[in-house]
Amino acid sequence: MSMNNSPNVFLDPNANRFQVNIINESHDNNETSQEDVGSDPPHYEETSFTDEAHNRLRISYRPGKRELYDNFLQNGEKTEASLHPYDTHTKMYYLQTFGHNTVDPVPKIDYYRNTGSISGNKLSRPSLLEIHEQLAKNIAVSTGSVERVANGESTAGDETAVSKEEENKAGFVKFGWVKGVLVRCMLNIWGVMLFIRLSWIVGQAGIGLGIIVIGLSVVVTTLTGISMSAICTNGVVRGGGAYYLISRSLGPEFGGSIGLIFAFANAVAVAMYVVGFAETVVELLKESDTLMVDESNDIRIIGTITVVCLLSISVAGMEWEAKAQVILLFVLLIAIANFFIGTVIPTNNEKKARGFFNYQASIFAENFGPDFRSGEGFFSVFAIFFPAATGILAGANISGDLKDPQSAIPRGTMLAILITTVAYIGVAICVASCVVRDATGNINDTVVPGMSCNGSSACSLGYDFSRCASQPCDYGLMNNFQVMSMVSGFGPLITAGIFSATLSSALASLVSAPKVFQALCKDNIYKALHFFAKGYGKNNEPIRGYVLTFVIAMAFILIAELNTIAPIISNFFLASYALINFSCFHASYAKSPGWRPAFRYYNMWVSLFGALLCCGVMFVINWWAALITYAIELFLYIYVTYKKPEVNWGSSTQALYYINALDSALALTTVEDHVKNFRPQCIALTGAPMIRPALLDITHTFTKNNGLCICCEVYTGPRKLCVKEMNSGMAKKQAWLTKNKRKAFYAAVAADSFRDGVKSLLQASGLGRMKPNTLVIGFKKDWRNATATQVENYVGIIHDAFDFELGMIIVRISQGFDISQVLQVQEELEKLEQERLALEATIKENDFEEGKSGICGFLRKAGTLNISKHETKKESTINTIQSMHVGEFNQKLLEASTQFKKKQGKGTIDIWWLFDDGGLTILIPYILTIRKKWKNCKLRIFTGGKVNRIEEEKLVMASLLSKFRIKFADINIICDINIKPNKESWKFFEEMIEPYRLHESCKDITTAEKLKRETPWKITDAELEAFKEKSYRQVRLNELLQEHSRAANLIVLSLPVARKGVVSDYLYMAWLEILSKNLPPILMVRGNHKNVLTFYS
Repeated sequence: MSMNNSPNVFLDPNANRFQVNIINESHDNNETSQEDVGSDPPHYEETSFTDEAHNRLRISYRPGKRELYDNFLQNGEKTEASLHPYDTHTKMYYLQTFGHNTVDPVPKIDYYRNTGSISGNKLSRPSLLEIHEQLAKNIAVSTGSVERVANGESTAGDETAVSKEEENKAGFVKFGWVKGVLVRCMLNIWGVMLFIRLSWIVGQAGIGLGIIVIGLSVVVTTLTGISMSAICTNGVVRGGGAYYLISRSLGPEFGGSIGLIFAFANAVAVAMYVVGFAETVVELLKESDTLMVDESNDIRIIGTITVVCLLSISVAGMEWEAKAQVILLFVLLIAIANFFIGTVIPTNNEKKARGFFNYQASIFAENFGPDFRSGEGFFSVFAIFFPAATGILAGANISGDLKDPQSAIPRGTMLAILITTVAYIGVAICVASCVVRDATGNINDTVVPGMSCNGSSACSLGYDFSRCASQPCDYGLMNNFQVMSMVSGFGPLITAGIFSATLSSALASLVSAPKVFQALCKDNIYKALHFFAKGYGKNNEPIRGYVLTFVIAMAFILIAELNTIAPIISNFFLASYALINFSCFHASYAKSPGWRPAFRYYNMWVSLFGALLCCGVMFVINWWAALITYAIELFLYIYVTYKKPEVNWGSSTQALYYINALDSALALTTVEDHVKNFRPQCIALTGAPMIRPALLDITHTFTKNNGLCICCEVYTGPRKLCVKEMNSGMAKKQAWLTKNKRKAFYAAVAADSFRDGVKSLLQASGLGRMKPNTLVIGFKKDWRNATATQVENYVGIIHDAFDFELGMIIVRISQGFDISQVLQVQEELEKLEQERLALEATIKENDFEEGKSGICGFLRKAGTLNISKHETKKESTINTIQSMHVGEFNQKLLEASTQFKKKQGKGTIDIWWLFDDGGLTILIPYILTIRKKWKNCKLRIFTGGKVNRIEEEKLVMASLLSKFRIKFADINIICDINIKPNKESWKFFEEMIEPYRLHESCKDITTAEKLKRETPWKITDAELEAFKEKSYRQVRLNELLQEHSRAANLIVLSLPVARKGVVSDYLYMAWLEILSKNLPPILMVRGNHKNVLTFYS
């Protein structure tokens, strides 16, 4: 049999491109081919990415091989006829993806899951390095690992099967869109307002404005529902409802602030709904004269009993709570139907006296316009009605308990809004078409013959309610809250509907508050609340959250003064709606490629309008409650921002940061450089930033909040190892900078040599105008012990910086910068300390169990003694290591590494401005003095001059500095720079360069030429003679520095420049060595000879 790569296979229109074939490569190919001739064409099966039956790849097979292959997949063990992939010496099979032997995986959802995903196991695809390295290899695959080979993974089918088995075993309860979202939202929206306030609202506003009131409320909820639908369909939605949606869209600052007040609002809403239920029950008790104590206390008693019952249902599990909700919805629907049926049942005289006349055109016309009374107006009526339209988040709040939140929340919420809106408008129109605004309730108030009706619909229908204009009446739309009970076919059903509406809303809030609060606590945004994150049972029920919600609800029920708190609660919900709308707008505005909602019927500007509308409605409902809501939210936002929770949710805020930064960087490229805006933008060769903290600190001092700082590291060696090490450490080192509050970036390159790597960094670092203009390096203290190549690379970096027209700063401190040995010792000691603590914990655990008597206790005692001995041995080991490292642990080095972090005492920064480099030598120390840590240091200026013109030179320098607006404490003119150094100093310099001299003048020409070829890096006699004066100057400068600046806090000195190809590397290093030897911290600075200072405005 062939390898199945023939043209016939690829041209076969029936063959599916996405298939995995078992290919037989046995030696009896001819026999197999003959069997295939004349037989039916091969049966191909598609590769299934989500096989529901076995959750594995369907693999096509040749006729007669099904049984063999099934046996292989089921058993995974070798038998006489088993498959052995990649076995080239026996009867073998190849597993092929698209006809090629590869471990490259096919697309699969499991590769894209988050760690800890509850819907399936996260699999790790082969890394690019593994794919890259495996191209030329033939990797043997163990028996039973067919799917792993096809997908570059372990057996995904087995893992997923185990996951599903555990899920089934655990008995997770998940709801569909009807039971989980539609029912809850309808119950929450159809509140008690429908039965006892809607008739009054229509009486005040009339049918026309009443529909506008309902419509305006529905606009707010519909826009919020659309925005929520877009957010929900932009990825998997977990538990937490509104908090989850907002936090994952706008980040933890907004999510954390709104999550807390939203959970609190739901908890208090439980009390509001329960009190509403209790008040209705107390009214019934009052009518039958069966009050227990008095009205207030009866409300508290009934409320307490009700909350306990509701808590019992909630704690029993979501399944019981869902069943209770369905029953309550059934009762509610019967009550609404009962009302509509009652409107068509012929009325009687008693009901007519109370204002109910069935459908009448005259009543409809009379009630169409508004009739605001008692100081009410459109907005006050709207404020009373709007809470009835809320409740659209009831389904989203239990998002963690839905089978498919992405589909269920949009579908259930939008349909609930539609159904409830139709019901509200229908009830409003019907009740206003049947009942007049005012009625006396007296059946004898009929029209007297000859009486003028003055357009009154009741009068035209035979009743005289005119006395209601002068004295209060008890019936009609404006006066009786129980109009729906009167109109309905059976009054008690309306009472049952009121009970159902209040209890269902209370139950939904009682479930929502703990669920949202648990999600908030799990994210650990508020550390003190993490206690409430724990869940119990098969559905991870937030029992602790239930108890907390119960306590809050009970507190407000016992207070029984909800009229004051109610507006704040409404505003809390509206704040949530506003942020959901804003989240949708913000995500769209950020234009992140990750914003791809499946729900397409949204618009970013409509969402923004919805957010602004919600904010406006907050002030319409209650302006002081709106201000309180904003104040609380702002406080929580500032708190969370200050705490900086360690979360990364890919929020639109992050995306907008990037867009703003990109736009700013692009805008900056159009701005021409100007000397007034010059700032040091440094590239610091720190290596790993934690290895040379002092070099980073001094650089950061003059770049913090002022310029760019990039910490750079060059990896040299085998490319594969370097790249792997570099990639693995990038995030860690940038995180170290962030943790230590260093406003700097970390960059690394892998190169063949250190100099090549630095060249790459000097050329490629930065972005647009934000490019480095100054290179900062530490002085190479060990140059005398280093190889010639290392010295050449170091000096070459300085030449390269000047070639690329960068400024140059070389920093030297007495102890050096590298503290890697100190860090290594600290790490070892930390490990040993952890081991010691673990041993102590083991001993305590054993001591705890020592109280048990008998032989077991005796044996445990013996074990404890053994552990104690082991601990003693460990402690002695630790002490030995500590004592061993006392000499090695360089305390001075550790102190030196932190010297630039400390606040500098009163002292001076001595500036030896010997050569004009454009002003960088004077600008750097000036920037230092405006920093908090260096502000006590005064600037002293040292410069060269003539003996007979000292005062004139001082005046010239003082004039120059004053024009630059740079304050200074003193100016010193040094007149003896060019005299010869003393003999001891010169002798030290000669001894230092002696090992690197060629001494060609003492040898014959042939030998000298040979030595030059063999050691071109050595200092020739001709070179030393040519630069003798310059060498004198460096030695003399060190003497002057020792004389004038030995006590300075910091020295800033003009860096000497060596001509390329003329001054040898070792001679230049000797200059730098002798120049900066035995001095306080010193910065050798050389600008790029372009102005960085100006005295023009």
